[in-house]
Amino acid sequence: DINECDGSPCKDDQYCLNTDGSFSCKVCDATCVGCTGEGSDKCKTCAPGYIKEDEKCTDINECNLPEKVCIRENEDCVNTKGSYKCVCSEGFEEKDGTCIPI
Repeated sequence: DINECDGSPCKDDQYCLNTDGSFSCKVCDATCVGCTGEGSDKCKTCAPGYIKEDEKCTDINECNLPEKVCIRENEDCVNTKGSYKCVCSEGFEEKDGTCIPI
């Protein structure tokens, strides 16, 4: 068997899996920018919104950062995978860029 993966035949967001007489390209984990294999522990670097912890790329909880990311009055931060969103607090709704009482 020739290891076709030696020539890096896959795209930047894929890793190569050698098989008998062939190879296949597999998509990197969503937490990665480039990878050497399957999973968040095989990332070359972490995607935006992720940080390397215990050899794996894990989500950054932007809502727990010292500097507030949602700065409007009556607004809450909601963490999402790789990002966050700002939503009006319960009992408030967004109108013209501000959170007003319902």
